[in-house]
Amino acid sequence: MQAIRNIAIIAHVDHGKTTLVDQLLRQSGTFRAHQAMTERIMDSNDLEKERGITILAKNCAIEVDGTRINIVDTPGHADFGGEVERALSMVDCVLLVVDAVDGPMPQTRFVTRKALALGLKPILVVNKIDRPGSRPHWVIDQVFELFDKLGATAEQMDFPIVYCSALAGFAVNEIEEMEALPRSETGMPQGTMRALYDAILKHVPQRADDVEGPLQMQILSIDWSSYVGRIGVGRINRGRVTAGMQVQTLLGPDAKPVMSKVNQVLRYKGLERIPMDGAEAGDIVAVTGVDGLDIGATICSMDAPDALPLL
Repeated sequence: MQAIRNIAIIAHVDHGKTTLVDQLLRQSGTFRAHQAMTERIMDSNDLEKERGITILAKNCAIEVDGTRINIVDTPGHADFGGEVERALSMVDCVLLVVDAVDGPMPQTRFVTRKALALGLKPILVVNKIDRPGSRPHWVIDQVFELFDKLGATAEQMDFPIVYCSALAGFAVNEIEEMEALPRSETGMPQGTMRALYDAILKHVPQRADDVEGPLQMQILSIDWSSYVGRIGVGRINRGRVTAGMQVQTLLGPDAKPVMSKVNQVLRYKGLERIPMDGAEAGDIVAVTGVDGLDIGATICSMDAPDALPLL
């Protein structure tokens, strides 16, 4: 069974969240240097491109040192609070991305409150550390103050910190390390995102999910394809799901079950969805062919209808 880490990236709009995800994808080898890439890989929805913001929670996955890291890119606007909450329920840790000049903004407060209320422990990513006017110590003080106001636990207050420039593509554990980085001809620091990968591997817990139990998978977002119709995306809480498996879908604990068969199980590789024979508890996957798919629906094995409350 492969080690899995599930994380969400939350931030105020324009604090560099999408650029950070792009960089994590590139440096993990998900994209090769010769591949054509749009400047903001994750913003694929047309409305998002038009407005330059991230609305719909996207999923992608990278592999680092043999560990699979599922990344959920959440909306950065309060208007899409339901999306944020559902995305956070799939993960075990959040990367809280904060601008090194601006510090935490009102929107950061909104998403941070939701993450803390769910018991998630954050990793603070102070981004744009190479920006003129950068004031990381002030930013960290502001984050501590914010966490305190939001009622964070002592464990949540003891968050690891990584400093980075998503645009330049480097991350460091201490600000002083930035001074030692080699420089490009234009004077931009050059490094890698290794410090952030290491922080994820070290600090994100792997939930002890029951792989051997009956299937329970809650659908937390819906996509659509002209080829296969509705695609349900969610985290497998228990058991295994396999292509061709007979399942029942329940829209809440009191709902009537809808019987059907899983057509495909799709796992994320980069931003692509790759068909797999199956997947186990702890993973975030997409399924097709299942009747009754809706946000909040629970897919269960035929012998154990065990629906989760709607989100």
